[in-house]
Amino acid sequence: MTSTAAPSPDPAAERGDDVPFRYTAELARQIELRWQDLWQERGTFYAANPTGALTDGEGRHADPSRRSFFVMDMFPYPSGAGLHIGHPLGYIATDVVARFRRMQGDNVLHALGFDAFGLPAEQYAVQTGQHPRVTTEANIAIMQRQLRRLGLAHDSRRSFATIDPEYVRWTQWIFLQIFESWYDEDAVRPDGGRGKARPITELEAELADGTRAVPVVDGVREGVAWADLDAVERRRVLDSKRLAYVSQTPVNWCPGLGTVLANEEVTADGRSERGNFPVFQRSLRQWNMRITAYADRLTDDLEHIDWPEKVKSMQRNWIGRSSGARVRFAVEGGQAVEVFTTRPDTLFGATFMVVAPEHPLLDEVPSQWPDGTHSVWTGGHASPAAAVAAYRAEAAAKTAVERQADAGRKTGVFTGHLAVNPVNGDLLPVFTADYVLMGYGTGAIMAVPGGDARDHAFAQAFDLPIVYTVEGDETDAARTGDGAVINSANEEISLDGLDVATAKARIVAWLEAKGVGEETITYRLRDWLFSRQRYWGEPFPIVYDENDLPIALPADLLPVDLPEVPDYAPRTFEPDDAQSSPEPPLGRNTDWVNVTLDLGDGPKVYRRDTNTMPNWAGSCWYYLRYLDPSADEVLVDPVLEKFWLAPGHSGDANDTVGGVDLYVGGVEHAVLHLLYARFWHKVLFDLGHVSGAEPFHQLFNQGYIQAYAYTDERGVHVQAAEVVEDESSPTGYSWQGQPVNREYGKMGKSLKNMVTPDEMYAEYGADTLRVYEMSMGPLDLSRPWETRAVVGSQRFLQRLWRNVVSETDGTLVVSEDAPSDETLRVLHRTIADVTEDMAHMRINTAIAKLIVLNNHLTSLPAAPRAAVEPLVLMTAPVAPHVAEELWSRLGHERSLAYEPYPVADPAYLVEDTVTCIFQVAGKVRGRAEVSPQATQDELQELALADAGVQRALDGRGVRTVIVRAPKLVNVVPA
Repeated sequence: MTSTAAPSPDPAAERGDDVPFRYTAELARQIELRWQDLWQERGTFYAANPTGALTDGEGRHADPSRRSFFVMDMFPYPSGAGLHIGHPLGYIATDVVARFRRMQGDNVLHALGFDAFGLPAEQYAVQTGQHPRVTTEANIAIMQRQLRRLGLAHDSRRSFATIDPEYVRWTQWIFLQIFESWYDEDAVRPDGGRGKARPITELEAELADGTRAVPVVDGVREGVAWADLDAVERRRVLDSKRLAYVSQTPVNWCPGLGTVLANEEVTADGRSERGNFPVFQRSLRQWNMRITAYADRLTDDLEHIDWPEKVKSMQRNWIGRSSGARVRFAVEGGQAVEVFTTRPDTLFGATFMVVAPEHPLLDEVPSQWPDGTHSVWTGGHASPAAAVAAYRAEAAAKTAVERQADAGRKTGVFTGHLAVNPVNGDLLPVFTADYVLMGYGTGAIMAVPGGDARDHAFAQAFDLPIVYTVEGDETDAARTGDGAVINSANEEISLDGLDVATAKARIVAWLEAKGVGEETITYRLRDWLFSRQRYWGEPFPIVYDENDLPIALPADLLPVDLPEVPDYAPRTFEPDDAQSSPEPPLGRNTDWVNVTLDLGDGPKVYRRDTNTMPNWAGSCWYYLRYLDPSADEVLVDPVLEKFWLAPGHSGDANDTVGGVDLYVGGVEHAVLHLLYARFWHKVLFDLGHVSGAEPFHQLFNQGYIQAYAYTDERGVHVQAAEVVEDESSPTGYSWQGQPVNREYGKMGKSLKNMVTPDEMYAEYGADTLRVYEMSMGPLDLSRPWETRAVVGSQRFLQRLWRNVVSETDGTLVVSEDAPSDETLRVLHRTIADVTEDMAHMRINTAIAKLIVLNNHLTSLPAAPRAAVEPLVLMTAPVAPHVAEELWSRLGHERSLAYEPYPVADPAYLVEDTVTCIFQVAGKVRGRAEVSPQATQDELQELALADAGVQRALDGRGVRTVIVRAPKLVNVVPA
């Protein structure tokens, strides 16, 4: 039905008076729930594969002539607390982008699973005795309900959780691929690079036929032929080369969590990222992943992916590639000590050495102090053995950060060993000091107090000589600059007078000629510690034989399921006990640990590994599972992998590495998850399971939603929702009649400033929440939450509704008349600008322009159908429920989800414009080309949505906005 009646401008509609067909929260709820059911019933958002069982809602496969677009959110962990309104920000953004790309004709894959292993569920199990699976599955159900209510267009068939047995099976299978591989630095990859993973069987064949010499490992003598080794010796050789290997390793031991942690899971304060418990250095037998073999590729390939520079820098810094030299110092009566230094030009300034307390040189020390030992070096002990034993115990009680702290007295003790400086023959006392860590570098340093501030402080504390090797001021401080070299010559070589770069090259060549050093590259990155002494994780698909050597289980015995155990608690839950040892809960089920298997040699009793994998294992590869969660014959079908992930699959000829087209998540995962996932993917690439070298082509880090919090006179947070503005309060705010102070921070339970999506659904509806969160500011910036401001987004949708539907009787009020030229110019300018904004994820400015168009239509006697329908289509990605409802009421039977996105007619884009300047507090922060007829309200909307204005406001409120149409908008912050 068509009418020419104008939409009601009655203020009563704006106030919320009872109007039968007014777009209220209740009507929004009815519309939203109905469309969510219809979408699920029709399979509207089923993503079709080009082959196989997963088709679209009408049983069709994907059209391979169209671009594929894979958009993904970072794996959510299902928390029992449910979501607050900060959580959906990224999910709404990816949904908006996916809906937009779908309307542009792309094959879109958008799904959501759950990262379900982790400490919170296990800690709850420790407290209550409830199995973590029960807790986790209940939490998943809560989160699924909340996210479905938001109207996210996920393909529900592709959802899964990392705890699903079939998913665990393939996680364990990937681990075995890594275990059964080694890294050949000389092999040529398909992309032309050098170095790749190869099956361990190929290494065994090359050792057997003599192509490769047998490497020297513990228990295997040098120069022995492969044929002369027994079976156990051969296995030890192969095990030493595997990408996943067991070793006695210096680890980060966290008694408070009862487990060891990877370096990436330890904060800069030397505490656990989760729980904030102290972390200590221990040496334990653990699984490791040889991620260091990929250090160069992980660094270099950052150039080929579209990630924020901040995240790239964080990964580069974490990998920490640096060039220098390895230098070997002979030790009188002991084993040689090797150090890595980035400044070999300062060797003539080395006056002592320092090794970590865990260094093997200290396993044997002289029986008595050498002649001339300074009393301050001994720590008051009668012998080196006593001094070293006491110092080792003292160091073990400190966290890594406490050991490396710059503040405070430098501690250490002379070991009784004397090392020979290879450039001048000087005997250097070897100290042990806790600021040197065995897990970094070689666990030993040459100390140059004339050029390093920490060494200088140590030398002063222990009355050690200081030799300067670069020119500088005559002061008592270390010279850390790059002046000309001095005091650096012997009978064979002189570095004096050279610049640092030339001196480095010359001394390295001399060291190599003498056989006491060589140029090398080193890394801050350590091999990935992969064992966790926890219950709630993937068991290792490994058993140990009578020689305590690991054996991979055959694929038909996967998955290895978690056993039942009498309790889930770590037995060493003493947060500050550095000497405690882990006891994994899996070890309490001896019937599971000791298992009889026939692995080819007849039935034997084997011992299972009682550690579990870290929760990062499941999140390393989940994007591959989205391609077909029911796959049971292969990890991923090559046809599907190439369609969704291969280089150039989305039509970008410059894409050489492939991967997920758009990956959205928090910057807090810059190192942990993202580095680990890249490593696993590169191993799978080397072994031929995937076709591209990178898992995620474009990464986008969304900002946070922040909110005001309030504290009483004790500094205790009170419920923000119960605080009122109070002119009589000295702070301007009160809670239950008492003054409270206002602060600003990330939304969460601890600050008692949470607002839940359920509250917003009930008060405004999901579409209003979606529009508000997307219009608050640029996606990559944090933004302040203000519940009272949500009404502005609701009014936009209400006015859009009234432009189409009569609030009195529910009939259509659009006009069938042709739009005026003015309306067509506004419409097509909006289409052009909004399309550009959506393509670059400037969703907030796109919404501002939709509001301008909607306001223009509201000013007309009746909104023309030819302008309304494009507006509804452009609104659909951000407010899909009301858009679907209006599209249906406009007479369309098919969902608009696959309707073509409007295209601007260039004929209507040629018009005079003026440049409007956007200021904040009088300073220019942005500008835009606008129509000379732009209204004050339109200009204000554009200014407040501008990225530069949002950055300048930096979360502050707005006191007032001064508009001088059409050339100036000045925003005055609160």
